[in-house]
Amino acid sequence: MSRHTKIVATLGPASSDPAVLESMVHAGVDVVRMNFSHGTAEDHIARAESIREVSARTRRPVGILADLQGPKIRVGKFTEGKVTLVKDAAFILDATCEMGDEKRVGLDYPDLPGDVAPGDILLLDDGRLKLGVEKVLGTAIHCRVRVGGTLSNNKGINRQGGGLSAPALTAKDMDDVRTAAKIGVDFIAVSFPKSAADMYMARQLMRAAGGKALLIAKIERTEAVANLDEILDASDGIMVARGDLAVEVGDAAVPALQKKMIRAAREKNKLTITATQMMESMITSPVPTRAEVSDVANAVLDGTDAVMLSAETAAGSFPVEVVEAMSRVCLEAEKSSEVTLDRDVLNRTFTRIDQSIAMAAIWTAHHLKVKAIAALTQTGSTALWMSRLNSGVPIYALTPEKSARNQMTLYREVYPLLMSQPHQDRDMLLWEAERILIDQGVVTYGDLIVLTIGEPIGTAGGTNTLKIVRVGEHTAPGTAD
Repeated sequence: MSRHTKIVATLGPASSDPAVLESMVHAGVDVVRMNFSHGTAEDHIARAESIREVSARTRRPVGILADLQGPKIRVGKFTEGKVTLVKDAAFILDATCEMGDEKRVGLDYPDLPGDVAPGDILLLDDGRLKLGVEKVLGTAIHCRVRVGGTLSNNKGINRQGGGLSAPALTAKDMDDVRTAAKIGVDFIAVSFPKSAADMYMARQLMRAAGGKALLIAKIERTEAVANLDEILDASDGIMVARGDLAVEVGDAAVPALQKKMIRAAREKNKLTITATQMMESMITSPVPTRAEVSDVANAVLDGTDAVMLSAETAAGSFPVEVVEAMSRVCLEAEKSSEVTLDRDVLNRTFTRIDQSIAMAAIWTAHHLKVKAIAALTQTGSTALWMSRLNSGVPIYALTPEKSARNQMTLYREVYPLLMSQPHQDRDMLLWEAERILIDQGVVTYGDLIVLTIGEPIGTAGGTNTLKIVRVGEHTAPGTAD
């Protein structure tokens, strides 16, 4: 049984060795995430080349996701590297402080004092520490420690409930978008967007730099939750970034929000990645906890396109084993996925011919119990529409475009395959599609399959034909009848 849900793994010191990365790809990695919070442009270029080389060696399509740092607001540095904050003690966040101590620390965002007011709650280090704002004097925010603990250099700051004014795209992010476009990454994840305007700006920057990546909005701000519909409309997909999101909205609110966001994205034909601490214990343990297994399985049952590993593969001791474990959980969860195709198709409104053909293919494949769907596609849009519905039938997307093939590595239930440049002879094209599926071992002679294709051939968005065939019907070009 092939796994439908895709796995995104983060590249880092534990996985940057090509041999380790190759083992991870064999274990089931579909997309490699490059964290642009770390490294130079030259580092990113070298890493992307390594990923492409591993993809070529393994003969498996591997997508590349560039994750922008975004406006992460952080405390400054301490003279001793860290301090212990005691409950009920006074503590000052001061934009002019150069080196911190147990009484005050600097900020990397000088506008923070203008964003907060007495009564606000500030959360430090992903919510591990909590400060109550008592007053703001000039550049200094005077606080009282509500929840104490150890605070070390450069830890993040969030305001409970959101509302900070930092822009989604920093100057560094803008440079990184240009680097990502130069590399030719397949996906760009925009951190901390608040509205559709942030995503439109990112797309404009990317296109100006010659990039064709799909844009993923990381939902990690309260404002992003409120503006989810418009952000989805402006994006190609979303990442349910549960870490920073939980800090702003509270841990208890995240599971329901996760389900809501995945459902909304699928209804709008958008992609979803579920991320953060999915198998966190495997940074140091060779096996996941039962709670982590349930977490991954529930994301799969929610309908996410992909589940993501962060520190587990970037800095963990078991980068290959964690991919294997995640793959097993996904496969098992998919056996329990409910097929609600009749209801889903009947409730949808189709506005395009290619979308109608895609939905008809899924409907037909499910009710005829065919072996597979073969979608001949230029850009991948037909396969994307098919993948929004859980039919239980594997979708093999055949395209002559490497960029489309790599982007489809994130589509749930879609297996992208590269074929030659499109022939103008439809029968020749269909014969090649059958040959590729046979060579891949996914169908055999006599199997019933559904094919979708567009005429004129090679036109983006031109899918207008559905054909039901038995494998072997199309003879090789030039073969006599």
